[in-house]
Amino acid sequence: IRYRIGINLGDVIVEGDDIYGEGVNVAARLQAMAPIGGVALSATVRDHVAGKVAGAFEDLGEHTVKGIQRPVHVFVMRPAGHAVVAERKAEARPPVSICVLPFANMSGDPEQEYFSDGISEDIITDLSKVSALAVVSRNTAFTFKGKNVDISQVARQLKVSHVLEGSVRKSGNKVRITAQLIDGKSDEHLWAERWDRDLTDIFALQDEISEAIVKALKVKLLPEEKKAIEQRGTTNLEAFQTYLMGRQYYLTGNMTDARKSEMVIRLARRAIELDPDYARAWALVAVAQRMQAYSGTDSDNGIAAAERALALDPTVVDAHSVKIGALISARAYDEARAAIDVALALGPDSYEVNKEAARLAFMQHRFPDAIRHYETASAMAEADFSATGLLMSCYSAIGDKAGTRSAAERTLARTEVIVAREPDNGSALSMGIGALAYLGQAERAKEWSRRALLLDPDNLNMRYNIACAMILDLGELEAGLDMLEPAIAKFGKDRLAHTKSDPDFDAVRDHPRFKAMIAAAEARLAGAAG
Repeated sequence: IRYRIGINLGDVIVEGDDIYGEGVNVAARLQAMAPIGGVALSATVRDHVAGKVAGAFEDLGEHTVKGIQRPVHVFVMRPAGHAVVAERKAEARPPVSICVLPFANMSGDPEQEYFSDGISEDIITDLSKVSALAVVSRNTAFTFKGKNVDISQVARQLKVSHVLEGSVRKSGNKVRITAQLIDGKSDEHLWAERWDRDLTDIFALQDEISEAIVKALKVKLLPEEKKAIEQRGTTNLEAFQTYLMGRQYYLTGNMTDARKSEMVIRLARRAIELDPDYARAWALVAVAQRMQAYSGTDSDNGIAAAERALALDPTVVDAHSVKIGALISARAYDEARAAIDVALALGPDSYEVNKEAARLAFMQHRFPDAIRHYETASAMAEADFSATGLLMSCYSAIGDKAGTRSAAERTLARTEVIVAREPDNGSALSMGIGALAYLGQAERAKEWSRRALLLDPDNLNMRYNIACAMILDLGELEAGLDMLEPAIAKFGKDRLAHTKSDPDFDAVRDHPRFKAMIAAAEARLAGAAG
């Protein structure tokens, strides 16, 4: 047997046979990062023992780890006489990793899809709280939804050791959940279970399922992690189901469509009426309001709902993303970057936080950082065309033609899927227009423009994106400004700030019409603020 050992120096809390606290949590993270048969130390420990033990210390730098707000400086200890060499497999990824595939809805009612998806998402969230596990993000796992997949292929593609699949059957006041744990390499079923319960037992059942999976994986569940898993946010069944319906609309809908975002807010507010202390529902209100404010359909930027969510539960990552957005809007960039570090420590795979981190970097023209976060966001959401569309601008800004083409091809592929399903989705059409224009398909880009303006004429983001394509790639500068002017005349401060920093408009930055549009918008917003 070869061990991994993690050593940290810090305060601990002792209760009976259990010890916990941040000091213990850091040690657990260090243990997961240690090489097989090796020892990983925090900087504090290294400072105390340096020169007192026969060994050398390899500096692995700072790592952002799950559940710890500040980065952890990691060292690996080598025995005396051993060179610091490339054997250093101090991976940030724990050796046990898992992908939770979306559980199949066996209820016989497609309308119950929100419930099976919600159960799957909660299992992913629960397992993500276990430091000894690396868990594939919800967005990546859900790219396999509804597909007939080869488990071994999924494991190889995602580089995970295990895959979990299952089903949910909800009928009246009864629920049946099945789960099977599969070895990603051998494709063997390692463990399977079935639960038949009353729907009112769903919260206790979720705890039981997550803990059973951890036990089957044979990994250590720390006392604080067990407590975190058992914190469901609400014990009100109707509030829980209503929240899941709202969350489903948010994840699958076009949030630039005011009707759909209003539906999300309505459902989340209903969940709050049923349980005023439901932090996740408050966070959902905040995110939907933030999307509305950014698209210019609502003046509420979601910060009040986000602050309420964080007061109830400071670990709700979606609420942090809204707060970050508000800080960016207020031009409090240093505070925003600090808040991003905190949020990424809580949820490094958060789509929303990575999008906000990318937006800040974009506005500050830190394009390599923007690319890193937009690539992370786009990888987590297979249907997301906005991140890949903005990647086109970022790669173009640094002169990376191969990167720009790759982003354009991905954007076009994603928008074609959306447009085939929703022919009137102006946001998808307009982002696809930019991709078509860059890829040299000018006539098709113009045809999509005509269709977009007929089907969704009041979509401000759509007009903005079409203007970018006209000015940047189609050589229609005046027509692009004609397209842009009505949008800028209605933009809020977020969209205006983005417009002013967008490198796609470098060609018209000093154009009298463009400068006049910006000046008029700034005067309008200043007057409204006054």
